[in-house]
Amino acid sequence: MEIVGAGPPTVEGIRERHGRLLGRLRAAAEANGHDPDRLRIVAVTKTWPLEVVRAALDAGLTRLGESRVQEAEPKVAAVGGAEWHFIGRLQSNKARRVVRAFAVVHSVDSLGLLRRIAEVAVDENRSPHLLIQVNVTGEAAKAGMAPEALLAAAAELQDAHIIGLMTMAPMGAAEDETRAAFARLRELRDRLQQVTGIGLPELSMGMSADAEAAAAEGATLVRIGTAIFGPRA
Repeated sequence: MEIVGAGPPTVEGIRERHGRLLGRLRAAAEANGHDPDRLRIVAVTKTWPLEVVRAALDAGLTRLGESRVQEAEPKVAAVGGAEWHFIGRLQSNKARRVVRAFAVVHSVDSLGLLRRIAEVAVDENRSPHLLIQVNVTGEAAKAGMAPEALLAAAAELQDAHIIGLMTMAPMGAAEDETRAAFARLRELRDRLQQVTGIGLPELSMGMSADAEAAAAEGATLVRIGTAIFGPRA
């Protein structure tokens, strides 16, 4: 077994860690009444060089996540066969670049940004899948729409390419608090589906430190970097 952190990640090590983690997360999902086959991992390649991105693809990981558009663009241009997910904070002035490069955007944190992406997508003749980022805990320093504001604006979701919701749990929180935050996102998604009549199949929640809590609460997309590639420099 490859030791995480003992040099650059190899194809074999990436494949092994991804498979082991995916099995554990799907088991947690199934144990809590969720469809395990719905859970997928977004392998977060931010800060890793192009050779690690290629190693991830060689290991069979095609769903890749980046958080800075300027870092991601050369990677997107250099490799084929990946589905690129933007998971970072998105400024409106970079919306066009993100729409051009990414198939899925997890961090649409305001109605203004949603409108800007829709406008750019028409210009670029692209249809990225979008997730609304929700601040379910109300933390002042955290990005995302308040649940009440999102429910009030439900009509604006009708014609957008919204596929689900995303959130981040409080840093360093106990497992019960983390699970409660993820459960609130799932419950909000269920209410939005009832209000709007549109399907919102995806719940993007959980990272390396809280992935099992997210899986237990119904995550379908879990954003994993360290647990697959090791610690970043």
